[in-house]
Amino acid sequence: MTDKSPGFIVAVVDDDQRILDSLESLLESADHAVRPFASGTALLDSDCLADIDCLISDMDLPGIDGFELLRIVRSARPELPIIFITGHPEMQNRLAMISPGNCRLFNKPFDGNALLAAVSDTVGKS
Repeated sequence: MTDKSPGFIVAVVDDDQRILDSLESLLESADHAVRPFASGTALLDSDCLADIDCLISDMDLPGIDGFELLRIVRSARPELPIIFITGHPEMQNRLAMISPGNCRLFNKPFDGNALLAAVSDTVGKS
C-alpha cells in the first residue's frame, strides 16, 4: 500500500482477499493510493472515510452489506463517489431505486480499464 501522486485515495471493500489484492494492484498501477478493507465495518471503524476520494465496494458483504454501507457513507459523505462491484446483476435495479445516478455498478467479471476510467470520471466530477 503506497501513496503516490497525482492519483486519488481509493478505499476498496471486499471480503474476497483475491479481489481485494487484484483491485489494489490495479489501482496502484494507475498511481492511486489504496486503502483496502475486508468488510464495511472495518472501513467504518477506520479513520480514513474523511480522507478518501472514492469508494469501491462489493455489494454482497457479510455483516454490513453494500446497501447499508451506502446508507451510512451517504450520511457522512454525501458527495463521495461510490462504485460497487457485484456478482449479482439484478442488484442494478435495486441500486438505481435507492441511489439513482449517484453510484456506478460493475458486474463481475469487470474490465479493469473501465473501472479505472470510472474512478477518474467520478472523482473528477465530485
